Amino acid sequence: MRRKASLVLLAFAVFFAALSPLMRWYAFPRLAKIPADQYQDMVLEAKGATLLDYGTMKARKVSQVTIVQTLKGDVEAARKVHRATGQDVVVWDGLSYVRGPDGKMVSEIPERYIFDAHSQAPVHAAGEMVDGDPVKRTGIEFKWPFLTQKRDYEYFDAQTRTTNPIHYKGTRDFRGLTVYYFEQTIPWTKVTFPKVMPVKGITPESVAKTGTTRWYTTVRRFWVEPVTGAPVYGEELHKEELRGGTLLGGRAKVTAFAGDVKMREDYIGHTVALVKHNRTLVLLMTSYLPWGFLTLGVLLLALSLYLEARGRRPADPEPAEAQAPQPVTA
Repeated sequence: MRRKASLVLLAFAVFFAALSPLMRWYAFPRLAKIPADQYQDMVLEAKGATLLDYGTMKARKVSQVTIVQTLKGDVEAARKVHRATGQDVVVWDGLSYVRGPDGKMVSEIPERYIFDAHSQAPVHAAGEMVDGDPVKRTGIEFKWPFLTQKRDYEYFDAQTRTTNPIHYKGTRDFRGLTVYYFEQTIPWTKVTFPKVMPVKGITPESVAKTGTTRWYTTVRRFWVEPVTGAPVYGEELHKEELRGGTLLGGRAKVTAFAGDVKMREDYIGHTVALVKHNRTLVLLMTSYLPWGFLTLGVLLLALSLYLEARGRRPADPEPAEAQAPQPVTA
């Protein structure tokens, strides 16, 4: 009976020991992915910013500029790309909407971002664009891969339509989470005007005829939770200028926007709570279950060997029967 129990325990030990690496290296890369129908929004603020008054074409200090960023998953578009490429993809329709202290629109830039649901690598397909201009992204945008590493990554900049390194700068603590801090600097670069301008009647084409150009630079900072690859906080030291042309009335340049753009406090709290929840799910597949299965397999193996050893030990000899006393006769 002990021999049979030992063999059964040995079979379970082998099963759980084999399941441990399968969960980590086979199941996790296939099960962990960004949902195709995900929707998220974020509000950022630049307090005490400098903003161009298009009525006077002069820069002025304002109390605050608000940037609302939304990302909405297009499930049907993702299915079409999957049928065309065979890849499990996510299609995000993004919008960056900037409004001044009076609530009026300063700029709005739509994007369509197509990427692999598992690795977050960009996937090139019809419809990929920034502000209506077709682009072919390289590098990541918005989100880092699961299990982010301590190294530099390539990050796509929507303003310049270029990819540049974003550098790992160290490990930090943020609201009880261990995060990786990344930083990217985009030098002054000539960029296109947004398709939608804040003043009616003014178009990118009409501005181009004046000879005035738009230039942009930023220092981009992200605090990324490495297990999920999700930024829990971000900010930008953002500057834009208009240079040259007759639109500036003889001036060489004028500041169009300058400010330290930061996530609003209520969105920080919501993001941290969401990332903590998702972090537990990822750790379940990458750490808790694999190590748990391996530990269980070792314990079952030890128990199996113990029962096998007991089954092979020789039985104790049975005591001889006491001989009955002989009768005594005279």
